[in-house]
Amino acid sequence: MIEWMGAHPKEKELIVMAEVVENAAKRRLWDFARAVKLMADMTGEEREVRVEILEGGFISEKVKGIDVEEL
Repeated sequence: MIEWMGAHPKEKELIVMAEVVENAAKRRLWDFARAVKLMADMTGEEREVRVEILEGGFISEKVKGIDVEEL
């Protein structure tokens, strides 16, 4: 996800929907969002990425059936 977001700098929101998201993955996503903001501050840009992580009961059965490797 982070690599994809890096390749699409115009994107402003990242929503991750999964049954379970490991804590290490959550930290990487939040660190990415903070890094984008820090780099924007350093270069004078107005860029921010909002990260939303939805897991467990918030996910529909349709989303649960998607294989990320196929996207």
